[in-house]
Amino acid sequence: MNIKKLIGKRIQEIRKQKKITQEYLAELIVIETPSISNIETGKYFPSAENLDKILEVLEIEPSELFLCEYNDNQKTLIDIMTKLMNKSKKLTELMYKFYLSVKNNF
Repeated sequence: MNIKKLIGKRIQEIRKQKKITQEYLAELIVIETPSISNIETGKYFPSAENLDKILEVLEIEPSELFLCEYNDNQKTLIDIMTKLMNKSKKLTELMYKFYLSVKNNF
């Protein structure tokens, strides 16, 4: 499973735990409902700005998105994350904030 699917699945799990519909989440972060579906199915990765809004609405820290099982090996995950961060300065900054929030846990 790739990182987009893993993150999307985790967003969906948390959204459902909090009893928030896709429609309501979309409304709160000001995007179209099909975009939420595409994020949750791993078709698209949210922009750094939208990811930040999703985290805020779901009231979670970035690290909570990574509390899931995965089958890809570490090199594959690093390659995927590197490609995504190379595409977006905001995502790189967000991932750095995530790193700072969890670095003492390792």
